Amino acid sequence: MNDINYEKDRIESVSQIDSVKNLSDTVIELKSIEDEISNAEKSISQLKEKAKNLSEFEIPKMMQEMNITKLKLKDGESVEIKPYYYASVAQGRGEDDSAFIERKSKAFNWLRDNGLGDIIKNDVTVTFGRDEDNKAIAYATLAKEQGFEPVQKETVHAITLKALVRERLESGKEMPSDLFKTYAGNSTKIKRR
Repeated sequence: MNDINYEKDRIESVSQIDSVKNLSDTVIELKSIEDEISNAEKSISQLKEKAKNLSEFEIPKMMQEMNITKLKLKDGESVEIKPYYYASVAQGRGEDDSAFIERKSKAFNWLRDNGLGDIIKNDVTVTFGRDEDNKAIAYATLAKEQGFEPVQKETVHAITLKALVRERLESGKEMPSDLFKTYAGNSTKIKRR
């Protein structure tokens, strides 16, 4: 016959209730911290947007109106307006991959036709499966003769393209806007002590 120990059962039940309450409190604490993180990220995003507006628009506009590009402050720090550039291969809104690939091909052809093809990186890669080391070695020497199809990827590094755009725009040369998305603006640089 089983002995029923009401006192022990009651203590175990109370202990489980305490564990559940601790778990619940910890979950609530996690939710609270996640909410704080989300709010902090939103706040940082808003501060970055305000700083960008001041740096790229407000201060350059004010200094341009005053006909100055550099200003030394009383505390020895200086403020300078410097141009910056952005460039990428243009991709239209809602454009599918095939249209973008075609535009990218035209952009790269334009670079080659204008003597700028040396900035294009042309990577050819082949992927082999597990335990296909012998095939990889054979491919390295025989390539397509062995029936493997390489994947070719042409790219222009973003910084290289940006430098090209800066160089061309500063020398009065154009970049085709139907092929490249370019942007030139000003940025405020504060030199701190």
